[in-house]
Amino acid sequence: MNLYKYVSESINNKLGFTANLEVPRNRAFGDFSTNAAMVMAKSAGKNPRELAAEILPQLQELDFVADASIAGPGFINLKLRDDFIWDAAAKPHNVKTDTPKKIDLDYGGYNVGKALHIGHLRTSIVGDTFNRIAKYLGHTTKSYNHIGDWGRPMGLIIAWILEYGMPKNADELNKIYPESTARAKSDDAWMTRAKEVTAELQSGNPEYRKIYDDFMKISLNQMDMVLHRLNLLPFDATMGERGVAPYVADTQKILEDKGLLVESDGAMIVNVRTDDDTAPMPPLMFRTSSDTQTYAAADLSAIYYRTKTDTPDIIGYFTDSRQNLHFQQVFRVAKMAGLTNAELFHTGFGALTGPDGKPFKTRDGGVAELLDILDMVNDAVRTRVADAGKELDDDTIASIALAAVKFNDLLHDVRSDYIFDPNQITSFEGRTGPYILYTAVRLNSVLKRAGDTFDVDTAKTLTDDERNLLVETLDFERTVQSAFDNRATDMIANYAYDLCQLANSFYHNCPILRDDVDDVTRGHRLKIARIARDTLATAIDLMGLKIPDEM
Repeated sequence: MNLYKYVSESINNKLGFTANLEVPRNRAFGDFSTNAAMVMAKSAGKNPRELAAEILPQLQELDFVADASIAGPGFINLKLRDDFIWDAAAKPHNVKTDTPKKIDLDYGGYNVGKALHIGHLRTSIVGDTFNRIAKYLGHTTKSYNHIGDWGRPMGLIIAWILEYGMPKNADELNKIYPESTARAKSDDAWMTRAKEVTAELQSGNPEYRKIYDDFMKISLNQMDMVLHRLNLLPFDATMGERGVAPYVADTQKILEDKGLLVESDGAMIVNVRTDDDTAPMPPLMFRTSSDTQTYAAADLSAIYYRTKTDTPDIIGYFTDSRQNLHFQQVFRVAKMAGLTNAELFHTGFGALTGPDGKPFKTRDGGVAELLDILDMVNDAVRTRVADAGKELDDDTIASIALAAVKFNDLLHDVRSDYIFDPNQITSFEGRTGPYILYTAVRLNSVLKRAGDTFDVDTAKTLTDDERNLLVETLDFERTVQSAFDNRATDMIANYAYDLCQLANSFYHNCPILRDDVDDVTRGHRLKIARIARDTLATAIDLMGLKIPDEM
């Protein structure tokens, strides 16, 4: 049950108008509070507290209300009946939307000539979690890894391979682009050569296409290894700039027919600035002066292709926030040209910084590769476990390290920068992935020891710890829907932490398997533990984490 929605709609139907429903910071005052009297007071010509006293009896008639009281200038606090909470929490979560959408999601966006690095962490984790959330709600999704495989980096790589030979493995391939780029900065002839190779590759040069196909196999295998380590859902399509290249001509014709393309110093651009713009809004470049395809042309052609083949209701992108302006331009042109009727959204994420607040780097000052980061956190977990005098197998260590990395990423507002500190994120206490897993393992352990077989009647009374935990489980459906509506994956992570806090408080204050606990109480508490465990396990799955057998 979406408890918030149920209570809110019941109050509004009872009173005949819409009022806000809030959760008091201190639940001792109630489970919910409403400003209904304060909203109605002005039109009714009455003091809010006076009107609240008149409303109170109506709210007390609602079948889920145990108590209602007036607070402050006219807020009404509501406490729910224990048996209502029990019966509602015992029902399975039902989050399926009544209006399922077809959603194309673009995340990953890996560059084929480079190892995946720390800059790819958030697009992978946030995009994958949003994909899981959308699927869980009943939407049909199609995930695209829009790889960078067709621009000037390809010319730099192929030019290098023509001179020095094909790389034998990923390590050799990963060195080519930075070395070729460095050479191009000091060697104008080399940069000119790279530009020429890029143009010929895009024009269909068979020799260059063959080289491209050969090193792509190495690159894609490398990607798959990292995606497996991150426990991401497989992409439905790995299709980047080369894949949409056949649709660039169609997209260009549409822009030409609409009178949007303008020649500027040999390049083809689209002016997107409007009179309402207060910030700089440069034109979108569709083709360069050297007649090569641009990133903008690829993204517009991808929108055209996806609309034509997938007919999505929504197309969403998850990239670095430095691309915010780029997507503003692309979305404007897509709508100006009528390339799609789909809702377009872009979630730009902040950067990862080290404990010193500066961009996270390796010890030698380079950009940290994703596999190195995962290994680094794996080592930090192994050290912490050893220091605690425990022994855990490699799979368990890997699950804890994965949770440490992914939960830390999801915990923060996606638009904000955050600190990446392997020592902090691997702690088994506080807002960390290991703490989330530890709570799940603890609940599983209790249920396993009890046999997970029990049949209990409705609970007439609940302790504060019992009711607080159950009420939190009843907020899961609202949280998932809000995370989807607001494109805010951090809501799932923070919900999981709050649920774990209440679950551990329940565990400490409400004994279950102790000899002095009677059978009825034990049965009730085991059922509460199972409800909490199932809800937490679902939240953990939405984040793409794995619950180990022990910790």
